[in-house]
Amino acid sequence: MYARERHRQILDGLSRSGRVTVTELAAQFEVTTETIRRDLDQLADSALLVRVHGGAVPRRTAEVEPDLTSRRVTNIDAKRRIALAAAALLPDDPQTAVLLDAGTTTAELLPHLSGRRGPVITNAPAIAQGALAHTDLAVHVLPGRVRPTTEAAVGSSTVEALRSLHPQVAFLGCNGLDDQGFMTPDPDEAAVKSAMVRSAGRRVVLADSTKIGSRHLVTFAALADIDVLVTDAALPTELYRLLADTGVEVRLA
Repeated sequence: MYARERHRQILDGLSRSGRVTVTELAAQFEVTTETIRRDLDQLADSALLVRVHGGAVPRRTAEVEPDLTSRRVTNIDAKRRIALAAAALLPDDPQTAVLLDAGTTTAELLPHLSGRRGPVITNAPAIAQGALAHTDLAVHVLPGRVRPTTEAAVGSSTVEALRSLHPQVAFLGCNGLDDQGFMTPDPDEAAVKSAMVRSAGRRVVLADSTKIGSRHLVTFAALADIDVLVTDAALPTELYRLLADTGVEVRLA
């Protein structure tokens, strides 16, 4: 059995049981305990589980929300690959409206806006500034209070502004994704993301593999609320089936 398939089965088992042990996995796959320890270490390095003595447990929560500066230098290559794959989902008509959620992965879409001439709407001043490099674009910044941690505009005025907007596609980020849906730690950001989901004709979530299985305080969208998930690694089988059953297209970067 290839290591990739073994990793997938380890994650599937972890999802079912809530814990796996080195000795049990070694017996299951008929490999040495050292091989399993390497497997678990690799999965932990990819933030897909948490190593504990003798085995591993799921990566369910993220207690500290990283600031934007930290996230700008984390998983850069993966985020760029995800943005490249997501760029294929931009509307064919260059004049149609596109909405970009705040976030470092959605920001990587900016180079792919070249040649577009329609409105670009965002709740991130930094993304708006980057979009201005494409002088043919009509850049719209949503109103609201800017959170220092994420530099995203949030609040009732942001949600209200989204009620009257209907972009053809919205590209959203998330902090976590599991069978309960797409999550973020902050209720105000969750309210804005939910409003974006309601406003857009097509909803695309960009999420690198560190977000898979990470659970946060607020679910801003159920699985069925999203049309496409773009990520950089194969999903656990159970989650993939749930997404497929609810009509979510999964694209791997």
